[in-house]
Amino acid sequence: MLHELFSLQGKTALVTGGANGMGRMIAEGLTAAGARVLLTSRKEGDAEAAALEIGNGALGIAADLTKAEGCAALVQRVQSECEKLEILVNNAGRTWGNDLEAFPDRGWDSVWPINVQAPFRLVRDLLPQLKAGAREGDPARVINIGSVAGKAVEPLRAYSYVASKAAIHHLSRALAADLVPHNINVNTVVPGYFPTHMTDHMRDDPTAMDDVLSRIPQRRMGHPSDIAGACIFLASRAGAYATGTELVIDGGISGCR
Repeated sequence: MLHELFSLQGKTALVTGGANGMGRMIAEGLTAAGARVLLTSRKEGDAEAAALEIGNGALGIAADLTKAEGCAALVQRVQSECEKLEILVNNAGRTWGNDLEAFPDRGWDSVWPINVQAPFRLVRDLLPQLKAGAREGDPARVINIGSVAGKAVEPLRAYSYVASKAAIHHLSRALAADLVPHNINVNTVVPGYFPTHMTDHMRDDPTAMDDVLSRIPQRRMGHPSDIAGACIFLASRAGAYATGTELVIDGGISGCR
């Protein structure tokens, strides 16, 4: 009973940005739970290498999600690989940091297309596959990866990033309301600080790292199992009754203040 509750056996999942960082953690977790994972990266070599290392039928796909044509090409590839899609994890993202006075327009132009528009495009264009993947009592799932920086004020100076994450949180709720009649759940995972490329500069600086940890009530960064477990819950029968929600995995940053 417990195994079946969290099993993803027989399901197909698409994880954008799944070759590295948090996306890789999620892709490995979904695979371990039984899903066949399609994962993307801008670099074909990275995508293929990650899929090979993850194994169990994982497929790496090169996709530039900053452009509409890149999203369209990914949709076509997914459609050619599977008639139905039970799980879509919109994880691929980008950030930009600078002081307010020096923050450039291109810091918005390069962030919003991948952080907000790409998830919308993929949900819209993969809707037939998601509908086909929905089962009675076990909806298809869309999991959008947000950020604690879109929920709580963090000293990041990443203005376009934090705004885009706040946007994806609310977009997820709007999509959840629209898609619930089609038996598709839409939820947001809101992670805090994890050991990824986006936090390399903090982890390389002992002073910066001490400052980060001082703001986390649990006094640690997230582990791969933390983010993977959240996504497995939302993608499995255990999370079938959750839609339009935010699952915050941040060590207490937003909830303990």
